[in-house]
Amino acid sequence: MTTQIDKKAPAPRRRAARKPVTSAYVGRLVVLLVAAVLTLGPVMWTLSTSLRLPSESFDLPPRFIPWDPDFTSYSEVFAQIDMIRLVVNSALMTGLIAAGQMMTAAMAGYAFARLKFKGNKLLFGLVLATMMIPVQVTIVPVFMIIRGMGLADTLLALIIPAIPTAFGTFLMRQYFMGVPAELAEAAEIDGASQWRIFRSVYLPLATPGMAIVGILAFNYHWNEFFRPLILTISEENFTLPLGLVSLQGNMGTGSISVVLAGVILSMLPALVVFFFGQRSLRAGLTAGVGK
Repeated sequence: MTTQIDKKAPAPRRRAARKPVTSAYVGRLVVLLVAAVLTLGPVMWTLSTSLRLPSESFDLPPRFIPWDPDFTSYSEVFAQIDMIRLVVNSALMTGLIAAGQMMTAAMAGYAFARLKFKGNKLLFGLVLATMMIPVQVTIVPVFMIIRGMGLADTLLALIIPAIPTAFGTFLMRQYFMGVPAELAEAAEIDGASQWRIFRSVYLPLATPGMAIVGILAFNYHWNEFFRPLILTISEENFTLPLGLVSLQGNMGTGSISVVLAGVILSMLPALVVFFFGQRSLRAGLTAGVGK
């Protein structure tokens, strides 16, 4: 005796109703489109000009798309300046600064967030106040201290003064204040010291915040021009922004296509760092949302 099992046909899926296009949606779309054009327009124009012949750089009307791209400007960059040395100097400087800022910001942020001592808020306010002092104000005393230490015209003259960071300290303090205090209390019951609590409990949880500090520090100091201009003299210690200036030639007679080709090449390391660090950056920016 056989039994027949009736199989019910799956119910047809209902299509979600499309939301009506409102004026507010169109307005937001227009604002985002204008912002994208203003942000990416100069970058695309720089790339377009670097792929044109120098004689075509100032044609009227200008041609935005180079239909016959020319890559000789990129080879001219390597012929006119020591690009490898400049990249190594900039990578060494920015890498050590980023690593130093991540560590000092994490330790200072933990101290201001979790350690109770007299003058905590006052000292933290003074640290924040240093963010309002421009670097042009402090460059002369910094130069005198660096010269007194015998570090003038070295990469250490660029690295050491940039390791303390007021913004990174503020960011990490706010990050640590969002971590449950019960974790430290449980570690203290187990007999852990403050250094052990910081190193084993809080520091692993602060990786997204430290990634933000490191990425922002790398991006800022990779493009820094003023401090290297003042604190370095010899060409073997020049960073990439200083080297690109020499592409302009005497009295600005250099090829604009070669200069912009160097600018495009200098952007690539920062884009690589952002590409590989964007997940940590996004995690750090959204940490604590929804708690």
